[in-house]
This record gives sequence, structure tokens and C-alpha cells, in this order.
Amino acid sequence: MICKSLAIIALLGSLSFGASAQQIDTAYINGKIVTADERGTIHQALAVGDGRIAALGSSADIKRLADKTTRVVDLGGRTVIPGLIDSHMHAIRAALSYTTEVHWLGAQSLEEALGRLRTAASKAKPGDWLIVAGGWTDEQFKERRRPTQAELVAAAPNNPVYVQWMYGWAMLTPQAYQALNIQAESDLPGGGKFVRDANGQPTGAIVGGIVPLFDKLPKTVTFAQKVEGTRQFFSELNRLGLTGLLDPGGFNMTPAEYAPLFQVWRDKALTLRVNYSYFSQQRGKELEEFKELTQLLPMGFGDDMLRFNGVGERVTFGMYNNDKPTDADKEQFYQAAKWAAEQGMTLTQHWHSNASVHHLLDVFERVNRDVPIAPLRWSIVHLNDGTEATFARMKALGVGWALQDAMYYDGERELKQKGEAALKRMPPMRTALKAGVVIGSGTDAHRVANYNPFIALQWMLDGKSAGGVPLRGPEETPTRLEALRMYTSGSAWFAHDDARRGTLAVGKLADLAVLTKDYLTVPVDEIRSIHSLLTLVGGRAVHAQAPFALPIHGSPMTGRVNQR
Repeated sequence: MICKSLAIIALLGSLSFGASAQQIDTAYINGKIVTADERGTIHQALAVGDGRIAALGSSADIKRLADKTTRVVDLGGRTVIPGLIDSHMHAIRAALSYTTEVHWLGAQSLEEALGRLRTAASKAKPGDWLIVAGGWTDEQFKERRRPTQAELVAAAPNNPVYVQWMYGWAMLTPQAYQALNIQAESDLPGGGKFVRDANGQPTGAIVGGIVPLFDKLPKTVTFAQKVEGTRQFFSELNRLGLTGLLDPGGFNMTPAEYAPLFQVWRDKALTLRVNYSYFSQQRGKELEEFKELTQLLPMGFGDDMLRFNGVGERVTFGMYNNDKPTDADKEQFYQAAKWAAEQGMTLTQHWHSNASVHHLLDVFERVNRDVPIAPLRWSIVHLNDGTEATFARMKALGVGWALQDAMYYDGERELKQKGEAALKRMPPMRTALKAGVVIGSGTDAHRVANYNPFIALQWMLDGKSAGGVPLRGPEETPTRLEALRMYTSGSAWFAHDDARRGTLAVGKLADLAVLTKDYLTVPVDEIRSIHSLLTLVGGRAVHAQAPFALPIHGSPMTGRVNQR
């Protein structure tokens, strides 16, 4: 439905008083403007002024607002959506090594993945490490298997190679073992074990202890490479229509690892809005760590491009990946959570199993009796098997749910363990929507998933694994608009920013993406191929390609432009 009415703020009145700050800079006409509001309103055109959306309406309406200084851009019928916001991506960490790792993201076959390794080896010096740190699954490969050690050696005979699958498995070449001085299973950190073949011989793979194993890899990436990786990775996210993300820190993310991000921010070169929380790194000293680090970092500190968003997703070690926390574990978590609430901080907590989530909710409810947490927008991350009762408790507390497309990557293994009936409702998106819980979509990239939001959006709608196996049933599948809203206004809620972004509305920030295909009508199995032709953050082009790549006023902006 093309809305014929014109929605305008007090723009015309302001202009009549000569308020040049509210002048329309650019008019985008002849498009399909998907506002992603609750009613699913669609317009034909919009105007941007001073970094915000100044008007929405028909092309004729918007053109009448333009003056001789306004850039008029013909969208050629293309679909525009609000900029996508990932509610849970380890983007700061991923960016640090973006230009130095080998990426298997999106590879459709193992041969293609090994080809990327061969290409990297041809450019590397002998002895240089080649690292695939995650973001792939064997389910995405047509061969339906992981690489062998011999295949890695053949692809990169002169380099130590490390390939990681999620946090459960890694394959190393003999050169890599030698470089790390791992000669026996007893040399593996964190209780890791060799995977052995039918004859009891090590295959080169390791299970368990993957995080401390990764820590043993040489730290050869320079500060300059980390800064450049941050710039390039965020640019790649812009290409995919992302204009914002919430980063939960992660393993190995000490305070020093944020310096490259801060450098890009100081250089005013950030191209998407980053809200970050701090993930505890010191077992037994978590509360001391939070207090020390946040003395000069109050909740919300920062600006429109970079802002501190509290603590998590590991608040305390005792309540992280522990389905049977002791009373002492829960008390320690309570003390940290209560402190966070008293400081007005948002808290996000990693939790997988609904069978044990009552331990977490019991603590949340205890804190809530002391300090109301609803205004703080706390959240639970993952929880792919949540129930109606769990979501009801979350709703009563004002706790949101950050969900990811984990079942796209790991669903077939879960199917073998839990059965078809369980997988038909994983994750239970419609159940949570009916309960009124705020849902923010994301990926959990990049160690365990691809960062591409359109892969996640397609999976939200078709429920299929990376191998194409149907898993989730229609009873837990959202509509296209509902899925989009989870990736826009839903995620913005977690950043305390849904009043300013997440929908295309007059007065909101001009964060948007012009898509290659119409998300609302394209066949579902083509959604994953969508990307952005033009991405704006605060009205500024952060990604532009043909036909929107002509230089205007010294920066890439838009094509098919008429200067009035």
C-alpha cells in the first residue's frame, strides 16, 4: 500500500522562520519506503535534512519541498528499509583480525573454502600463520564435512594452519603443532583432547579447551592492522545494510583490545553506531573489575556513534554456561547484578537452556525487588528453547530477548539430540511475540556464525538449516514485517534508542538502506542474496555502489541525481 498522505514535522513552519538547520538536503523519490512501523506503512519518497528524516509521502509531495539546493535522487522503484541493527555481534573482536584472517563465511563447498586458504597461502610468507577463526559450519558445504589435516597441508604446505569450528573443534597442521610446541595431549590447554581415528591415531583435530588454545596462537597483528580491520569490517557491514550493532565483548576482549575501535571513533571514521557492553575477564574478581573499569564510564557514556551500554554477556563466571549454579554462584551474580542496577546499567546475560533459566530469572526477580530493572532494559541472549512461562516472567520484569540464527548453523546436530518436535519450535519467536517480550535479532558473529543479516532474516522466515533441512515449523515463524522489526526497532530497544531509530519516521535519524531486491516480495530463498546499494547513517552515505556511486560534493553519495 502506497500511503498518499504526507507526514511532516514542524519542518515547513521552521523553514518559514529561516531555520536552515532543518533544510531538506536530499529528496529520495520513486521508491518503496518500508517504514517498518507497527502498521507496515509504505511510502513512495522521503526527504532527509540535518541527518534526520524530514518528510515522508508521495514523490510529488516530496519534490514540492525541494529547493534549488536540494539533491533529488531517483530510487528507480527500489525498496528502502530502516538500517539494520544486530542485537548481539562480537564485531569489535572480529574487526581486529578481519584483514589478517582467512574467511570461510558463505563458502558453499569445502573445495571453495580450501581454495580461499590456497589463495591466502600464495600471498603469505613461508612460516606465516593462516587462521580461520570461525563463522562457518560443515552443514553449509556440499561435501557436508569438515577439512582433514592432509587437505589443509596440501592447501598451505609452507604455513602453520589453524581452523576453528565454533567453540567445539579445531584442526591444526603439523607445522602449527610444532610452532605451539604441542607434542602430546598433555600439552593442550584447558583440558583439550586429540580426536583420534579408528586406529587410535590423532587426526590433527582437537575438541575442548578451544578458547585457551586460541589464546596460544601468536599475536602478530599490529595496531595499524587492527585499526584498518575495524574500518574494513564495518564497511562490509554497511554493504549488508547494517547501520548499528550491540557488541557484548567476549573472550580475550581485555580493555586494551578496544583501543583500535576508539582510534577509529576519534578519527570520526565510524560508519555504524556501536553500543558496547563489557564482558568480565577475571574469574572471582568480576565485580571489582566492573567497578574499576566503569569509574569514568557511566552508563550511556559516549555519543551517537559509540556508546557504553553496561555489562555482560558474561557477568560472572559462575553463571556462564553453567546449568547447575550453586547458591554461592547465584549470590555472586546477584551482587554484581544489583550493583549494575544501582548504577543504572543495562545487563545482558548469555543463557542457552530453558530447563535451567529459572536460576537466572530468580536472581533477576530478587534484584528487581531492590531496584526496578524494567527501565534498564536487561536481556537474555540465546535461549532457543524458551517457553511461554519463561517469556511471561521476562515480560513481567521488562527483560528482552536477543535471539540469533544459531539453528541455521547447528540445527541439524540439535535435531539429532532433541528430536523433530523440539526443533519445530526453536526458537519460539511467535510465543515470545505473543507474550509481549521485546525481541532483537542478530547473529552472534563471527566465531559461531556469519555476520550477514539477510542470512538470518531468511532463516527466520523459512526455518531451514544451512544444509537446507526444514526444522522450525510455521507455528513459530514470524511474518516478514515482524522479522524486519526484530532487526530494526527491536534491536534499537536494547540500545535505549528506539525513539530515535529503528523505523523510518519523521524526526528519526536517517539510518536506512536501499536494497538490491524487495525484501517484502522476493521469494524467501532469495533473501540471503540481498545487500544494500546505498546505506545512510545519519543521512551520510557510508556505502554506495552503482547506480548510487557518483561523487557528489566530494564524497560517494548517490546516482541518478538531479540538481534542482
